[in-house]
Amino acid sequence: MQVRERITRIENELTAAERKLSAALFLDYPFTGLDTIQALAKKTQTSSPTISRFLTKLGFNGYQDFQRHLIEELKEGKRSPLDLHRGDRPRVGGFLEDFVTRVGRVVTDSATSISEAQFTRVTDMLADPKRGLHVIGGRISDSLALYLTRHMRQMRSGVAHLPADPETWPEYLLGMKSRDILFVIDFRRYQPVLCELARRASEGPGPRIVLMTDKWLSPVSKYANEVVATPIESGTVWDSYSGALALIEAMVTKIAEDNWDRTRQRLEAWDAMRLDNEETQND
Repeated sequence: MQVRERITRIENELTAAERKLSAALFLDYPFTGLDTIQALAKKTQTSSPTISRFLTKLGFNGYQDFQRHLIEELKEGKRSPLDLHRGDRPRVGGFLEDFVTRVGRVVTDSATSISEAQFTRVTDMLADPKRGLHVIGGRISDSLALYLTRHMRQMRSGVAHLPADPETWPEYLLGMKSRDILFVIDFRRYQPVLCELARRASEGPGPRIVLMTDKWLSPVSKYANEVVATPIESGTVWDSYSGALALIEAMVTKIAEDNWDRTRQRLEAWDAMRLDNEETQND
């Protein structure tokens, strides 16, 4: 279990000093915990014994054990297909049956990776036509960002997909308002440039930042107002984004159905303007 998860599970049992420690850890996770125990005590205005008692509550055998766990989390977040490949992995049935079973677990687990309250909160934000929506993903996950963008454009205006070229981003950043949303999708082997984008966007009265990531948490989480951490481990050479896709499909479906009159009008106008409609084909 990750350190972050351990803290969350016992947050109701924490003392005032321990809540200060957990807040400091979450603020710059996991890097705050990689400093010396003396530096962490000074930063949080606590003491080494207080930190030791806090770590015992979390189930660690001292500060070194705690830091080893944090370092392992960092390593997991950087694993590539070269690290994930297992030539001897066990299979149930044929290859396709085994793979679909694995992916099915990822999709099922994604349903519990976000609470119903957070799910509703995020979809309400995305649906709000008064908020500009700016969407971007990483090298592979940008396909999910495009999927979300194209659905949202059919339901409301003010939706933009940021291109991959960072040289174009200043134009988008300058146009973002305080009520807007920057939706970032970033899975492990995180892209530093997306973290920099989020940092710039968070400065001043910037947009609300919604991050979709994995359980190891993209560095973008430091600047995010909402973090949706979805499972991606399939036990194969590739991480699976099927759970993330299921969540996105659930979001756009809820938005469409909750705002059906507006969605229907938008779809009718959208379809009337399509270049491949019957009237155009008959000309």
